[in-house]
Amino acid sequence: MAKPITKEGYDNVKVKISELKTEFESLPEIIAEAREKGDLKENAEYHAARERQGLLQAQISKLESDLASCEIIDPSKLDKDTVTFGKRVKVKDKNTDAILEYKIVGEMEADISKNQITIITPIAKGLLTKKVGDTITIKVPAGDKVLEILEIGL
Repeated sequence: MAKPITKEGYDNVKVKISELKTEFESLPEIIAEAREKGDLKENAEYHAARERQGLLQAQISKLESDLASCEIIDPSKLDKDTVTFGKRVKVKDKNTDAILEYKIVGEMEADISKNQITIITPIAKGLLTKKVGDTITIKVPAGDKVLEILEIGL
């Protein structure tokens, strides 16, 4: 089953892959320069560059593989009145009166510092298919979270 991703998330992962490939392509020159410095057994610069090369190759392969299993979903084509993948949701935490905003995204693009939560989190699962005005109770590790949906948008 394909994993959902927004076009923005897909593009961000492609940029990350490109950046990693650029760094990866610069490593043979660094390795060659380090090799010229003599005995490889005690050449920390050489070993660090080789280790970085392997790490970058693994990261590139993983990201490309993960991206290949994704399907780009356009949230603007989904029901505008319900919480769906790719939507921004403004909620009121009934326990604290705090106003919170989340964007429900795919696993590859989740970033809590930007309030982007993955579709598989308890909060996202609880919000999906709900409408403005709905109040839901979500079980989270810290206890029950009671949220009222105030706004749904892109």
